[in-house]
Amino acid sequence: MGCMRVLHLRYPHPVKRFNLTAAFIFWWCMAAGAAPAAAPVRAEIDALLNKLQTSGCQFNRNGAWHSGSEARDHLLGKLEYIERKGTVGSAEQFIELAASRSSFSGKAYQVKCGDAAPVESRQWLSEQLKIIRSAAGKNPP
Repeated sequence: MGCMRVLHLRYPHPVKRFNLTAAFIFWWCMAAGAAPAAAPVRAEIDALLNKLQTSGCQFNRNGAWHSGSEARDHLLGKLEYIERKGTVGSAEQFIELAASRSSFSGKAYQVKCGDAAPVESRQWLSEQLKIIRSAAGKNPP
């Protein structure tokens, strides 16, 4: 039985049927437009986020300090958002578009490890990316 027939049987009112159809088409178009990062890029981003999560460092966004796990979850959400907007071509692009500043306030994110002074997340993540690439013997994808 076709989708429209099922919708018609379950929701015989034409306006409801239209709203459900429009919602389904909108959802499908959004999913079709989603472009996840290429596997090597996503692997580097995942390695960065895992490094942040396990570092013991704190992450500051909009004036509040968060654990590495909370930071990872937040940045994963931002990654998913920018993937829906288009392809993420590199880990550097992820850092710039999602992990450097708050899209709400525009304030730079910070990372604080132990007693060291906080540094901007762009700097911390870029340094970690160099370490990850060095350990893997890779150049940027």
